[in-house]
Amino acid sequence: MLTLVAPLAAAASPRDSLGTVLNDPSLEASALSPAVTASPQASGPLTTSSSLGRQLEQPAQRLAMLDLDGPSTAPFPIASPPPVRASYPMTPARRALLNTIRYAEGTWAGGQDIGYRILFGGSLMGSMERHPNLVIRTARYASAAAGAYQFMPFTWSMASRLLGLQKFSPEEQDQAALLLIQRRGALPLADEGRFTRSLAARLAPEWASFPTLGGSSYYGQPVRRFAELKRFYEDNLAQLLGEPSRDNSNGSLAGVTTCDQGQLVCRSVDGTGPSF
Repeated sequence: MLTLVAPLAAAASPRDSLGTVLNDPSLEASALSPAVTASPQASGPLTTSSSLGRQLEQPAQRLAMLDLDGPSTAPFPIASPPPVRASYPMTPARRALLNTIRYAEGTWAGGQDIGYRILFGGSLMGSMERHPNLVIRTARYASAAAGAYQFMPFTWSMASRLLGLQKFSPEEQDQAALLLIQRRGALPLADEGRFTRSLAARLAPEWASFPTLGGSSYYGQPVRRFAELKRFYEDNLAQLLGEPSRDNSNGSLAGVTTCDQGQLVCRSVDGTGPSF
């Protein structure tokens, strides 16, 4: 999810203190875009319980990973959370979107599960029993983001409580990411099997590496270009459906990353260097 980060500089506002470390040369920055209304959808989770403890019914802005504005100013209204212990079915379209989020966040790792162990800055967590809740400091930033979707501790706590998750496993991280997608009202768009500007814009407040309708990061951070994400999504979905890659005759994805577990870094397949 974003790799939310706090600069190591002196006092700043909560919003100013957030950032991301996507130092890829292909990233560019810009401004925000309008949002679309979110609402619970039938395509959401299958549930085993219909009760949701009142203690989980916190203000929407407290449950959002990057929602620091109040409901009156937040451009992307939050959908109602699903009941406790929900389970989202996995489809090729949903998997392709999750993989695209990982690609944008720098945790794709060539599709390897090692990407689910990546901490902010590129090192790996030793255990997946729980979110590590470990602040990593680099020269310019500090963040406790972890996992394939770069969950911040408070976001993971919210998602794991709502879904009844016990560990920080790849499957549970996938479920938590789908919850965040559903809360942004983007699950129906995801299920259409198309990566559109509207879909990316709905997710921009959740993952800072996704572009708004205007092509910029919602938080003024480095951002992946829409065309780049769309190409990755379409190639990945084609592979998941057993179809030839649209851009590569051998079916491989251009510009993806692979991890060297020994060196704890991920490098781009096209030779552009480290992803972190």
